[in-house]
Amino acid sequence: MDYMNLLQNSEAGEWVIGMIQEKHMYSRFIANIACRSLIEEVELTPKPGLVDSENTGAHQDLTLQLMRKSAESLEETFEEIAVVSYGHHPSQKIREEIAAIGRVGEQRMFEATGGVNTHKGAIWALGLLVSATSMGKGMYTLEKILEIAGVIARYSDRYCPGSLSNGRKVIAKYNVSGARGEAQLGFPHVSHYSFPALRKARGKGMSEEEARLSALLSLIAHLDDTCILHRGGLEALSFAKEEAASILTDGNFDLITALDQEFIKRNISPGGSADLLAATLFLDKIRSYKPVSRE
Repeated sequence: MDYMNLLQNSEAGEWVIGMIQEKHMYSRFIANIACRSLIEEVELTPKPGLVDSENTGAHQDLTLQLMRKSAESLEETFEEIAVVSYGHHPSQKIREEIAAIGRVGEQRMFEATGGVNTHKGAIWALGLLVSATSMGKGMYTLEKILEIAGVIARYSDRYCPGSLSNGRKVIAKYNVSGARGEAQLGFPHVSHYSFPALRKARGKGMSEEEARLSALLSLIAHLDDTCILHRGGLEALSFAKEEAASILTDGNFDLITALDQEFIKRNISPGGSADLLAATLFLDKIRSYKPVSRE
C-alpha cells in the first residue's frame, strides 16, 4: 500500500495515521504481555528445579532479580517482532526478519545478565507466538495463533549461525524434537497439556498459583525437555516425568517443595517446560483480549 500518496488526502491520511498508530500500540501491548508472562513464570513458587522466590533451583548462576531483568530487557525485541509481523502472512522474509531481531534480542539479554543465558529458549517460543498474534492483529483464535506460529517455524533461517548449541547436541543424541520441533508442530504440548490443565484447574476452583503449577507439571510430565536431558540424560528425564505425573494424580501440591529439593540434588532443571509455561501464560492473556476492529 502506498501510504505516502494516501497521506496527501486528508481523510485517507487520517486513516493511515490511525492504522500506523494502531500497529505500534498493539505491538507494544503484546510485547508487554510477553514480558509479563516471563516474569509471572519465574515468580511462580514453588517450582521444581527452577528459579523462584524461594531459591534458585538447580542453578548456580541465576537469581530471581536476574531473571526479571532479563525479561524486561526483551520487551523491545518482542515489540520489534510484532511490528514487522503486523497484518502479514507467514513467509521466508518474515521468518528471517524475526530471526535477526531475535539474535539482537539475545545480545540485549546477555548484556543485561552479564553473559548468562536466561531466556534464549523463551525468545524463540514467545517470539514466534508474538509474531503469529500480531499477524492476526488480535483477531486470531488461540488455535489459529498456534497454527500460524508452526507455519513460521517451518521456514528455514538461511542466516542462522552454524554453531552446535547444547539443544542441538541433545536433539541429535537422544532423537527428540526439541524446541524447534515443538514450534514447527504448532506447540502441541501447550495445546494438548498445559493450556487444558490451566483451564481445568481453574474450573475446579483451584487458586491461580495452583492452576499455573498444574500447567507446569503437565509439561514436565509429558515434554522431552532438552534442558533436563542435557543435565542428566534419560534417567533424569524419566524421573522428572514420573514425579510430576504423580503429583498431578495425587493433587497434593505441597509435595512440590520436596520435589524441588530432589531436583536440586539431581541437578535437574526443566527449562524447556518453563519456556512453554510462559508461552501458555502469554496465550491465556491474549485469549482474554477483545480487540475493537477499525472500520
